[in-house]
Amino acid sequence: MLALIGILTIATLLFCIMSKRLSPIVSLIIIPILGAIVALYIVPVFQGSVEALPAYSTIPKMAVSGISKLAPMAAMFVFAIIFFGVVSDAGMFDPIIAKILKVVGTSPKKIIIGTGVLALIAHLDGNGAVTFLITVPAMIPLYDKLGIDKKILAGITALSAGVNFLPWTGPMIRAAGALDVTTHELFTPLIPAQICGLAFMVFMGWYWGRKEEKRLGLVGGAGGVVGTDEESEVVTHFKPKELTEEELKLRRPHLFWPNLILVIIVISLMVSTKIAPTIIFMVACCIALTLNYRKPAEQSARINAHAKGALMMATILFAAGVFTGIMSESGMLKAMAVSTGEFIPDGLASHIPFIISLIAMPLSLIFDPDSYYFGIMPVVANIGGFPPIQVAQASLLGQMTTGFPVSPLTPATFLLCSLSGVDLADHQKFSIPVLWAASIIMAIGAILTGVFPL
Repeated sequence: MLALIGILTIATLLFCIMSKRLSPIVSLIIIPILGAIVALYIVPVFQGSVEALPAYSTIPKMAVSGISKLAPMAAMFVFAIIFFGVVSDAGMFDPIIAKILKVVGTSPKKIIIGTGVLALIAHLDGNGAVTFLITVPAMIPLYDKLGIDKKILAGITALSAGVNFLPWTGPMIRAAGALDVTTHELFTPLIPAQICGLAFMVFMGWYWGRKEEKRLGLVGGAGGVVGTDEESEVVTHFKPKELTEEELKLRRPHLFWPNLILVIIVISLMVSTKIAPTIIFMVACCIALTLNYRKPAEQSARINAHAKGALMMATILFAAGVFTGIMSESGMLKAMAVSTGEFIPDGLASHIPFIISLIAMPLSLIFDPDSYYFGIMPVVANIGGFPPIQVAQASLLGQMTTGFPVSPLTPATFLLCSLSGVDLADHQKFSIPVLWAASIIMAIGAILTGVFPL
């Protein structure tokens, strides 16, 4: 019964968010609370177990537990948004954008593929939040200036990060720990499959870029994009938009190098993982404010200017904390994991790795990585008829790899949407089919290279 309530709770959440019946914040808070009330109070009453009812403060404690776990991440995102906003206001990205334009030109194909490559490099540390914080703020001005659909910005960034699973990433470590194998044993056979995923990312960048050229009335040319004579003049000789008087007052062109060095230091510290990310962005935000805007009134104005985005990000994260806290502490996630593992019939044993590879990505929408890799996967892997490691490798082709950038169970999803200015429902509708396709393509690559049989 607990597993069924958990499934219905998550299904209702996904339906309300993707159909836009409720906002993500309302869905993430109200729906799990209602689910917990049904599971912990209503069902026991109907079963005649009134004496076993938990205290009225149980659900609030579950919610607070989830919030407390996400509090450091929420603080990091708030200060990260302000930090990148301040250096952007100071004009640090202006010359960088000009240089990028010289490299990728004004071709949507090159810009979108370039976004994927940047995300690929940024995701070398395996941290999705860091990847999005590095990639999206750097590339979004190009999308804004050329009118490229920002759903593509979120999509190509998610796709690039999703196919770039490495031995030190969370899913890989969890899978290795659950089956007591090394990450080397898991990862090395998957390299050809991952190459297939990376090739698919480049193809999608080209495909989306081609569609955008047509939508914008542009036709591929040797040096960029050209259309009518008037369009060619505008696009080929593209220049940044004229800054308003207010924007000019905020620019600090003479501080470009200090700001750039500060950003490089922040990124380096984030990748090194020697210092807590929350502290890194807190200190960096203070330095950026003091460096660029000396007067307290100016600093307050910059904080206020970016407060809306920071507050929205924080509220979504805390709402996600309520959801994950209640689903985990109530036992619904664990019950779902056990029930799903026991549901698989023995007759499908020899095909289980292949089946798992096909459904691994959408399973990210239902199970968090801990519940899946420590709950479901070990049960499925030990059914028999195949090496257990094959289930782990099949799972890594989608479960919280290609699936994490669209899962409501990962705060990084909300960060990506917030940074790119794309509604969560729109992002999921646009990206889920592509990310699922990437997972399937990698599965085919794994089959062809003998990682697991069809």
